[in-house]
Amino acid sequence: MPLSSHPLQAAGAPPVAMSPPPPTSASGFAIDVPGALLQRARAGERAAFEQLYRWFERPTFTLALRICGDREAAADVLQDTMLKMIDSIGEFRGACPFWGWLRQIAVNEALMRLRRGRRFEGHLDVDEHELAGDVPPPSAAADAAALQRALAGLPVITRSVLWLYHAEGFTHEEIGALMERTPSFSKSQVARGTRRLRELLETPSPASAGALP
Repeated sequence: MPLSSHPLQAAGAPPVAMSPPPPTSASGFAIDVPGALLQRARAGERAAFEQLYRWFERPTFTLALRICGDREAAADVLQDTMLKMIDSIGEFRGACPFWGWLRQIAVNEALMRLRRGRRFEGHLDVDEHELAGDVPPPSAAADAAALQRALAGLPVITRSVLWLYHAEGFTHEEIGALMERTPSFSKSQVARGTRRLRELLETPSPASAGALP
């Protein structure tokens, strides 16, 4: 699914100067990077790193913004991710797509920032009966600003789980490992968090509630 049509891929990242190839999956990171470009980057070519930065600036910033919740922290995660990419690209062996390798760095950096800030705690409590089946994400027609407000209204861990599951396509097993929890914990946060997100999107904001029809 293209980036622009995914229900949780709302606006909020800085503009990108150079358009990359279209994503190959729901994740905005899913960009097919030519092997020749990676070879140039491994050789330390500055222009190659600049091109990779332009291609992955938007998805990295967006992921960091959705997990961390504010633009300043997201900008720091973007910088740390790109610096780590430059320092570690020689270790990339192609066992997975380059975009998946870089996305893992970005996720780790964002979650590490939450842990350092002692914000990696709050989540929604869930009853067992709520775990029956996955709940579809909110409609892709959701207004970007409303979606951003609704996500900000969720606990940090719940918001992170929702983003990783719905927008990035991580499995419950992968999310459980990232969160140092169980797959069932991820399932519970997706079930309750998606319902709560829908409720928040259906509740008018104070500004819109007072607007004239």
